[in-house]
Amino acid sequence: MPSVLSRGMDVRDSRGRRRAARVLILGVVAAGALAVLGLVAYWPRDDAPELPPQPNTYVDATITAIGTQTCDDFETGGTTDCQVVSARLTSGPDDGDEIEFQVRATDFSVPELHEGDDVVLLDVATSPPEFRYSFFDFQRRTPLLWLVLGFVVVVIIFGRSQGARALLGLAASGAVLVAFVVPALLRDSPTLPVALAGTVAIAFIALYLAHGFKLGTTVALGGTLVALAITSGLAVAVVSATHLTGLADDSAQVLRVTAEALDLRGLLIAGIVIGALGVLDDVTVSQVSTVDALRRANPGLPRRLLYREAMRVGRDHAASTVNTLVLAYAGASLPLLLFFAQGDQPAARMLTRELVAVEIVRMLVGSIGLVAAIPITTGLAALVMGTGEVPRHDDGFRQAPWRETPQRPPRVATGPAAPAPGGGGDGGRPPG
Repeated sequence: MPSVLSRGMDVRDSRGRRRAARVLILGVVAAGALAVLGLVAYWPRDDAPELPPQPNTYVDATITAIGTQTCDDFETGGTTDCQVVSARLTSGPDDGDEIEFQVRATDFSVPELHEGDDVVLLDVATSPPEFRYSFFDFQRRTPLLWLVLGFVVVVIIFGRSQGARALLGLAASGAVLVAFVVPALLRDSPTLPVALAGTVAIAFIALYLAHGFKLGTTVALGGTLVALAITSGLAVAVVSATHLTGLADDSAQVLRVTAEALDLRGLLIAGIVIGALGVLDDVTVSQVSTVDALRRANPGLPRRLLYREAMRVGRDHAASTVNTLVLAYAGASLPLLLFFAQGDQPAARMLTRELVAVEIVRMLVGSIGLVAAIPITTGLAALVMGTGEVPRHDDGFRQAPWRETPQRPPRVATGPAAPAPGGGGDGGRPPG
């Protein structure tokens, strides 16, 4: 009777898991369908708004010599020390020509230059010869290319085929942003629907490309989508409550002139939503992998205990990831904080200025979405991938099918036969 009862419970448990999996798959398919409708509805078809022409021309150059002399200071009407920098042009119509440009001691936007530096110069052909060229930036193309190459090599060596698929997902994500999100926003499409359609499409592409079409991937995707919805709603509420305008950034102020119909507050919300996705899929995949590992270690583990043990790992992961988020945003805003700290403003007023408040909102909204994703994804994984016999073909993230270790039969002695009972004793000698 107990065995029959146990089999009945296993059957009901298996049916419950299948029902939960079907509901999850239907929800994910519905979200994907909505994302496709969003892509179709807001796909950029019309011509982009005409932006003012950019008259500036930039050329590459290599510094060959640096000297000092006295130059006129147009701000004070007197004179000031300045550097006279000689350089050889390496691009543009005057490639190979030797030119000179000046760097005044009062121009703090120009860093310290050295002979042999590869720089980018602003070329204003209508200016007098001594003012035609000016420093704009350093050339960084070569070291950045080497960095990208090193990143690709490390990911492929460590991740192998899965790493290569992850890189394809990364490239596809960039294509969605460049081909859909940015052009749609420039054409005055509603920012939040465009951002949600783009991020959901990116989540589908990145997760399924990296981890394959498996039940575990679908569970992670479901948790990611729910957390994205929470993050989006929270971002809308907080940005509205704090009266953030999106005008703190210099680039946004330029966009207000060149693309006046653009919703800068919506653009800020879209940036928060898109930025949150990069952390959410990491957390959700980790939690599904944890549940899958516990299920394999003990297939009979009850769902409640499976959830509880996986949440222990999730709490550790949340603590470390939130710390990473905070430090990342703080590091990016460190020069800004140092600039404000030089003044005599109270700390509360400094932190509530929009330039700083924007980063605080990004950090905290993203962290709340991250923390919410952990119990949601863990609960979905425990419900859908719960207890019962582990299938022979993996439903989780492992690449090889799971197999039980066969029990070896006991070894049978193959040496000389043992003496019969009552037979000879030591050494097989007959009894005395």
